[in-house]
Amino acid sequence: MSGASGRVLVVDDNRVIRQLIRVNLELEGFEVVTAADGAECLEVVHEVAPDVITLDVVMPRLDGLRTAARLRADPRTRHLPIAVVSACTQYEVDGGVAAGVDAFLAKPFEPADLVRLVRRLSHQEGGPPPPAGRGAAGHAGSALS
Repeated sequence: MSGASGRVLVVDDNRVIRQLIRVNLELEGFEVVTAADGAECLEVVHEVAPDVITLDVVMPRLDGLRTAARLRADPRTRHLPIAVVSACTQYEVDGGVAAGVDAFLAKPFEPADLVRLVRRLSHQEGGPPPPAGRGAAGHAGSALS
């Protein structure tokens, strides 16, 4: 069962970043499950049943953009809100938009921006998906609002 604010699957190969995201979201009432890369994300996503997924881009085995594309291709996960939390280079933003990513948050990020982004995405879950690429390229350095 999801936590009071929802369940978030945090995917990042850096243990310190995973812990930083986990602590900030748990302090705001989210339940957090972590995965070390995209392959692990795809292994656990159906069991975890998250309300939101955050993805780093550069990870071993399966990077965040290919993970997002696979999540969108699976009817069971295609509706899940996905946020890329990464350097947000133009390549990452363009690739993320093409893969169906909903939002971007550039590292390093302010914890309040992370919480605001995840909260916004968790509230849209279950509704119709937002239009692909909703201004993402122009706002790569900050959370989309």
